[in-house]
Amino acid sequence: MEISSLDGPPLLLALDHLSKVGEVRRSAQSLAGRLGFDEQDQGRLALVLTEAANNAIHHGGGGEIVLRPMINAISGVEALVVDNGPGMADLDRALRDGFSTAGTPGTGLGAVARLSDQFDIYSAAGAGTVLLIRVWPRATDRAAELRTMSLEAGTVCLPHPRESACGDAWAMKSVGNQVLLIVADGLGHGPDAAAAAEEAIRIFRESRATAPADLLGEIHAALRSTRGAAVAVAALDRSRGEIRYAGVGNIAASIVSGDESRSMVSHNGTLGHEVRKIQEFQYLWRPEALVIMQSDGLQTHWKLDRYPGVTARDPAVIAGLLYRDFSRRRDDVTVLAVRENHRERAAR
Repeated sequence: MEISSLDGPPLLLALDHLSKVGEVRRSAQSLAGRLGFDEQDQGRLALVLTEAANNAIHHGGGGEIVLRPMINAISGVEALVVDNGPGMADLDRALRDGFSTAGTPGTGLGAVARLSDQFDIYSAAGAGTVLLIRVWPRATDRAAELRTMSLEAGTVCLPHPRESACGDAWAMKSVGNQVLLIVADGLGHGPDAAAAAEEAIRIFRESRATAPADLLGEIHAALRSTRGAAVAVAALDRSRGEIRYAGVGNIAASIVSGDESRSMVSHNGTLGHEVRKIQEFQYLWRPEALVIMQSDGLQTHWKLDRYPGVTARDPAVIAGLLYRDFSRRRDDVTVLAVRENHRERAAR
């Protein structure tokens, strides 16, 4: 398994007017077409996202949608729909056809859940809603592939609001019993920052090293001709129940288990330029714990315990929630959330 932000750029669309629903529909069909969806699956994706966008505008007072191509053995489309509206106190009731608080037929959210291949939602009264939708071509056995993945990951990785190139990047790959994660933040923003972050990801993907400190050393050497970047690498070892971690610069990382959160240590510096120390740390990792890595485009004072029940949700919902509530909105932003695959854990 190997996935990366370089597999395909996400698209951020504002949901601030009903006219934006058509833009969402067209963007979804275009993305699905590029990924090889047939006309029937393109139409299904367009319908799902049309209903989700309408729901955010009518019930949530507007919001945003992040469309991301998922390119792996089988390509699909992920959508995160976030709003700061009144939220839903009774999700089960809201998902039943015929329930509406805005004078609509009340079939939108239920239809979204039925037509999506993966669907998850977090909502609470007065706390808005985050909706996760994933759609793959129906002819594929994507569900079987998902069950074999040792970890499930969710991410938001978006450029500075005035840039098209993202100066942040991330990647994830499996090596034996380990899963390696990386987040890179090129110095500044724009194309030069993106070039530095992309080079860090290239080295990460091609290297045979598995020790985070060794990977950072290789990336440091490779980035000398670039603007430089803050970079952190985590190696999650399921057989040992531990995380090895090394970071240089302002990448923050945390292990969240229940109401407890532990920060992992990065040293000051910029890979490719000034690095005083590359040091690897070890941390205990429980199977149910979340690992969250982020660039400095996301504030660091968040606490998941302010969102009751959210840690049971898909990591992508958690990433979307943190982006919605803690993005600085003046820089590139990345939040990567990873946890043991609950489908695999339930089967053991």
